[in-house]
Amino acid sequence: MHKLRNIVAAMAIGGSMLAGSAQNAQGGIKNPITLAVLAVYEEELAQNPNDYNILLSRADEYYRHNEYIRALDDVNRALNLIPGADTELRLRAYVLRAGINDQMNRYEDALTDLNSASALDPTSYAVMYQKANIEYTLGKYADAKEDYNKLVRINSRRPEPYLGLARIAVKENNLGIANEMLATAVNLDPNNSETYVRRANVRKQMGDHNGAVDDLVLALSTDNTNQKAMSALIEYGNTNYPAVMAGLSNAVQQAPQVGMYRYIRAVIAQAHCHYLAAIQDYKEILDKGIYNYHGIYASIAECQYCLGNYADALDFVDRALSMARDDSNHFVLRSQILRAMRRNDEAVKAAADALAVDRNSNAALMEMALGYVALGNYDEASNLLGEAILNDAENPIYAMMRAWVLEQYLNKPVAARQLYEQVADMTHFYIDNPRSYKGFAQLFLGDEAPATKWMDNIIATVDDTDGYIHYMGACFYAQSGDMDKAMKCAEKSLDLGYANYHQWTEAADGRITVAPLRDDLRFLNMLHRHDAIFGKE
Repeated sequence: MHKLRNIVAAMAIGGSMLAGSAQNAQGGIKNPITLAVLAVYEEELAQNPNDYNILLSRADEYYRHNEYIRALDDVNRALNLIPGADTELRLRAYVLRAGINDQMNRYEDALTDLNSASALDPTSYAVMYQKANIEYTLGKYADAKEDYNKLVRINSRRPEPYLGLARIAVKENNLGIANEMLATAVNLDPNNSETYVRRANVRKQMGDHNGAVDDLVLALSTDNTNQKAMSALIEYGNTNYPAVMAGLSNAVQQAPQVGMYRYIRAVIAQAHCHYLAAIQDYKEILDKGIYNYHGIYASIAECQYCLGNYADALDFVDRALSMARDDSNHFVLRSQILRAMRRNDEAVKAAADALAVDRNSNAALMEMALGYVALGNYDEASNLLGEAILNDAENPIYAMMRAWVLEQYLNKPVAARQLYEQVADMTHFYIDNPRSYKGFAQLFLGDEAPATKWMDNIIATVDDTDGYIHYMGACFYAQSGDMDKAMKCAEKSLDLGYANYHQWTEAADGRITVAPLRDDLRFLNMLHRHDAIFGKE
């Protein structure tokens, strides 16, 4: 086995050892302690390639750092070497390989390993639980149900098998049994936030969205650091915004001094462009002295900017910066606000301040570029956007913006066309993701038929919970010259509450805007009819 003194020595001389073959072999692993440990493993395996204990330990280290291919190679080698009589070590190896196969979505292989592990130790709770979960994933519900029931017999005081049985009851359309199992699970472990997160997942599967949201709120009330619950609530807002708002509003009403609920409600409202509601919650938090966090001032600033209230937005972002001048995003936001106010020199300065804090900030690079566009310095704008592309070639927005600058201001249509072609050919974005800009690129290349098909498909098939999808449709059809379709999309977007007044009335960067609609009296009247969502009644 590896020795502690070897690990300490490897850490001490990390310069030469970690820069050598071990580091090169570890791919994305950057942690120096992990690299030191792996370097020792490599050294010991060089002396004895058949040391299955080291192979298994290294496989475990790879697994914990998501290096599944390397982990699988090591555990396979170990299993070929571990004596059949060493059942404890073989059990550990089978369980590890099952976990690796599970992470690689090789569920049948994982189940084979767990069956081997279960044969070595039929009473292992951990093996049986993992096996039942894999069987459920594979749709082998009868086998999973049998194993979950075995777990109940092994230990009837743990909630996990009851949650598993609840999931199976849902698949069997037996919601009464499902609710009984869920209640049992929570009663067994009422102070564990994870239990509520798991019950929320089952309730969501049952279609009980209000109950699922209530459980996620309960999880946070039990442990306000539970990131799974927080992420699940935010994700739920993307698919069932009313249920999330209702659950959080109920929590706020019951515990008005617990700022977390109000803050989460504000964040989700802001993410879905309901800026007035978000501002109300943020201000309530500040007025009641619950939190005094610079991010809240910045969030209010962003909401006010989106509503077109630029002076108020500038005031709030300056308050945020007075508390935290090491946040580049605050400077980027300040630059955006100043540019909207036509204070372009100051906007460029704010973007430069953002880059001074974070030289790698693509948001700051793009904002400085747009400031230079406003000042007429198009060459520098193009250069900055080129740097942003080099930093993040997979995000198409930088290519779209640079193509616009090249074509619109620098009279370089060939270079612009090359960038549009790159975006149109990108395949890693889903076809139904409007932020892939694929159809916009095709449109600007003159390929109107496939471009229109792309946007038509998005409008027809993608759920629009907050109006963003139809806003993008309005941008696309306005740019293509189909004003009637653009107007229909705009009205649908506004009806859904898409309250970004800046984008509706002012945004002029690139060609992904509704600018062609702004001279149409129908559009202006439409905006006026929706004054309430902008707070302009």
